Amino acid sequence: MGAQIATLIIATSLIQLANGFFTTFISLRVGMEEFGPTMSGLVLSSYFAGFTLGALRCERIIERVGHIRAYAAFAGLVAAATVAMPLLIGPLPWLILRAVVGFGCAGLFTATESWLNAKAEPAKRGQVFSAYMFGTFAALALGQLFIARARIEAVTPFNAIAALFALALVIVTTTRAEPPRQSASTPLPFVHLFRAAPVAVVGCVVSGLLGATFYSLVPVWMQDEGIGRVTIAIFMLAAVLGGLVFQIPVGRLSDRFDRRHLLSLLSLSFAGIATVLVNLPHSRPVVLPAAALLGGFMSTLYPVCVANAHDRMPSDRVVAVSGKLILISGLGSVVGPLIGTSAMTLFGIDGLLYFMAAIAVLLTVFATGLGLIMPPPRHYKRTFQILTPQAAPLAHDLSDPTDEPSSP
Repeated sequence: MGAQIATLIIATSLIQLANGFFTTFISLRVGMEEFGPTMSGLVLSSYFAGFTLGALRCERIIERVGHIRAYAAFAGLVAAATVAMPLLIGPLPWLILRAVVGFGCAGLFTATESWLNAKAEPAKRGQVFSAYMFGTFAALALGQLFIARARIEAVTPFNAIAALFALALVIVTTTRAEPPRQSASTPLPFVHLFRAAPVAVVGCVVSGLLGATFYSLVPVWMQDEGIGRVTIAIFMLAAVLGGLVFQIPVGRLSDRFDRRHLLSLLSLSFAGIATVLVNLPHSRPVVLPAAALLGGFMSTLYPVCVANAHDRMPSDRVVAVSGKLILISGLGSVVGPLIGTSAMTLFGIDGLLYFMAAIAVLLTVFATGLGLIMPPPRHYKRTFQILTPQAAPLAHDLSDPTDEPSSP
């Protein structure tokens, strides 16, 4: 059992290694192709549109054909779309192909996480999930370092990315399959979720919007400014590592205080750092710590929002709440680069950073206002988990159904 779990984690780490590199690489490559601001934004957003669609549809595909066949289909789909991109250079083909990649990645993450959930013993699920998320963040960080040595204008990066997906496919398809445990999900209308946890809903939109805008557009701006690839790679690495380092301390604070107030503080801090960065010299000693702080504040918005939503919803809605929040975050991710490209075209990086800061301030005002009007929810005694949108289904299934609410 342990070997099978390790196999899945290794395969997923390879996928995240490819994905982390691909996200920054395609941002730089789109900038070189000069598609124009509108089409560039659409190409960069199409991945998130495909991912959101995949989050809605891939579960049925997995249930119909099984985990190994679905995993093979999704990995093959991503590899084929990646290899086709240098053969079909143009904004429309790349828009479609990036959407296909996003759809396939959503399927891969869903298949992997439900599979892990089935294999892990209940007493060890927390350890399994921690190892899974550590591998995810480490691979994403390592993927940024490859940017320093990549030839952005060449076909080689596309081939390397496809090879990593193919290698993950080989690893998973040669392991023994065990059908995951199926859990019933109670339908949840969006209006019910918004009424119960409005701050969580708005926060997930902002989290997706900020994350997609930052990781898609900041590398483009740095390249246009003549900043070296090594610096770009280190900057993005600092943002990813900042996101990892902030998880545990923010999680502990989230369990001790009203999550809405913490969300206000995180979003306001993000806005402050983004605003300060505009007015400081763009040198390594300045931008690298700023990148770590921006990544830290940005990456912790989503898990705090998810925890707030589950504080306010009954336990039989756990899976439904998770799915809705993933969808909401995905919609924010689609919109972010589209608006961000317009802001960056008009005002450069200053406009982009001010745009992200303004969105974060709006979240601060909204969360603070509702925090003063609505009473705080009752927290549940469950261990805080490092969380990203794609990992949400596994994380929430880790909660003990026998957990009892505690006093606020």
